[in-house]
Amino acid sequence: MAVHHWKTRNVATGTKRTRSERIEVRTTPEDRSLIDRAVAAADTDLTSFVMSNLTVAARRVLADRTEFALNTKDRATWEAVNDRPPRDLTGLRALMDRPSPFADE
Repeated sequence: MAVHHWKTRNVATGTKRTRSERIEVRTTPEDRSLIDRAVAAADTDLTSFVMSNLTVAARRVLADRTEFALNTKDRATWEAVNDRPPRDLTGLRALMDRPSPFADE
């Protein structure tokens, strides 16, 4: 199997990247037609279209797990909740005071 290396330039940073990994996807004829129409409408090629949209989707998924943005009002609410003193949860305190079953004795 031949490996093709595609050179691309990151528009934001100006750095060159080599595309050497391959992604294969199965699809329905209807989905493929939809994708092909979108590629044509975007005036790009299939690889660029797919990689652009996949990387955006991947960053969005990962961002939801690592960070979140709040407007000014919601941020103030968040800060107020975090500034409250911790509640005393008796059951949790008792649990944490017990020796760990995972600690070496």
